[in-house]
Amino acid sequence: MTDRETFEDFESPDLTFDGETKKTYVAGAGPAVVVMTEMPGITPHVARFARWVRDAGFTVWLPSLFGHDGAEPTMELAGEAMNSGCVRREFQAFANNEPSPMVRWLRQLAALAHAQCGGPGVGTIGMCFTGNFALAMMLEPAVLAPVMSQPSLPLDDPAGVFIPEQDLQAIKKRMDWDDLSVLAYRFEGDPYCQAQRFDALGVALGNRFCSRVLPDSSAANDQGWLGVPHSVVTTSLIDEAGQPTAAARDEILAFFAQRLSTSS
Repeated sequence: MTDRETFEDFESPDLTFDGETKKTYVAGAGPAVVVMTEMPGITPHVARFARWVRDAGFTVWLPSLFGHDGAEPTMELAGEAMNSGCVRREFQAFANNEPSPMVRWLRQLAALAHAQCGGPGVGTIGMCFTGNFALAMMLEPAVLAPVMSQPSLPLDDPAGVFIPEQDLQAIKKRMDWDDLSVLAYRFEGDPYCQAQRFDALGVALGNRFCSRVLPDSSAANDQGWLGVPHSVVTTSLIDEAGQPTAAARDEILAFFAQRLSTSS
C-alpha cells in the first residue's frame, strides 16, 4: 500500500458542529460506524479498514480530525499533526479537566449518523491518539458498540486513560444500565499503549472492559514509520487466514454486527 489514498469511492461532506467544520468521508449502507483515525491522519491503511467496515454491511463515517488525508505516515507528518491547533486543544482541555472538544464534536457526528442511517445505534472505533475517544463517546446515547485499538493517551502516563473521572464514572453507569461492553486491543510490547492502561480501564469498568492482548510476533514484519508493533488493524495487520490481527479485525466487525443488528 504505497499509493496516496484518493477516497474516490466515498462521499465527502463538510460537517459543522460547535462551529468546527470537518470533512467526513462516508460510504456504504446500513447502521453507522464512526472510524476515528490514528496518527498522523487518514492513511491508506486506515481507509482500508474503513472499507472493510463498509463491506461488512455498515455505513462508515470517517472524519478528518487532523493530518493530511490520504498520505502515507511519516514522523514528520506525525510531528506536524501533534502540533496542530486541534490536537493542542485536546491536551489543554485534559490538563484543565475540561471536556474534550474533539469528543464533543464526535458525539454530535454519531447522533447525526444514527439519525441518517437508522438501526439500533452506532459503532465506534478509535485508534492510537483517538483510541480513548471511542469510549468517551459513550455519553452519546446512540453509541452502542465502542472499540479501542491501542489507545495511546496520555503519552506521559502509562496508566492514564485521558478521560475525566466524572465522565468515566458516567460511562460505567451507562454500560451497566444498558448492558454494554467495550472491546480493546493492544500488542503486548507496545511502548505507546502499555499494560498499565488496560489494567486501569479494567479497574474502572470491570467486566465491561473486554481486552485483547496480541503477541508482538503476530504483527506484520514491516512496522513502517514507528518500527514497533502498534497499529493492530492497520499497518501491523496481516491480512491472512489464521493471523491474530486478521482475527481481531473479524471480531470487531462481528461485534458491530451483533450490537447494531436491526433484529436485536
